[in-house]
Amino acid sequence: MTVFRFFEVILLVIAGLLPIMNPFSTAPLLIALTAGMTEQERNRQTLLGCLYAFCILATFLIAGRFIISFFGISLPGIRIAGGLMVSTLGFRMVFPPGAPSNEKVTAQKDIAFSPLAMPSLSGPGSISVVLATSAQIPNDKMFIGNIIVLIGIALTAFTAWLVLRGAIFLVRFLGPTGIDALTRIFGFLLICIGVQFVLIGVSDFFVPLFSGAK
Repeated sequence: MTVFRFFEVILLVIAGLLPIMNPFSTAPLLIALTAGMTEQERNRQTLLGCLYAFCILATFLIAGRFIISFFGISLPGIRIAGGLMVSTLGFRMVFPPGAPSNEKVTAQKDIAFSPLAMPSLSGPGSISVVLATSAQIPNDKMFIGNIIVLIGIALTAFTAWLVLRGAIFLVRFLGPTGIDALTRIFGFLLICIGVQFVLIGVSDFFVPLFSGAK
């Protein structure tokens, strides 16, 4: 493989993955969920979230086909599960429980894996892109192909980290009232996104069945 082809494949991976990972749409969620954290805690959660996202996508790249086959999981199933997770989080943001403020902060102290990494950054869409990319790697070039795609995933996760790290500075200007308003607004949007994920998952599952019946 030539050097030009090497970088071309990496750019193709980034171009296919970054729009679906879309850290810009995750930034408001990060701002809302880290409102009660210190700057060090926010930075740590952001870094861990991007690292988790890389690990999730890398796992599905290397062993995704085996995992899905072994557990009998379909992509529509992954999409529906992700939609339910997003919707549940959205309901909690729109209708927060009447708990003391210190209890709320405790509940929000670990958002790196869920919902930041899964399903926001490495959700069903990102996983499907990785699986589709993995399926296109020739068997005789599986090792070098996986290495190249892993580099593309790593660069995409690094780009997401840069975007989210910059978004953290908006917290200073919003204040508690602005954060509360954003939390409820984006909670509603998350409910809509989660329901859409579920509808797409249901459609992806049933449409082929009806098409096959014809």
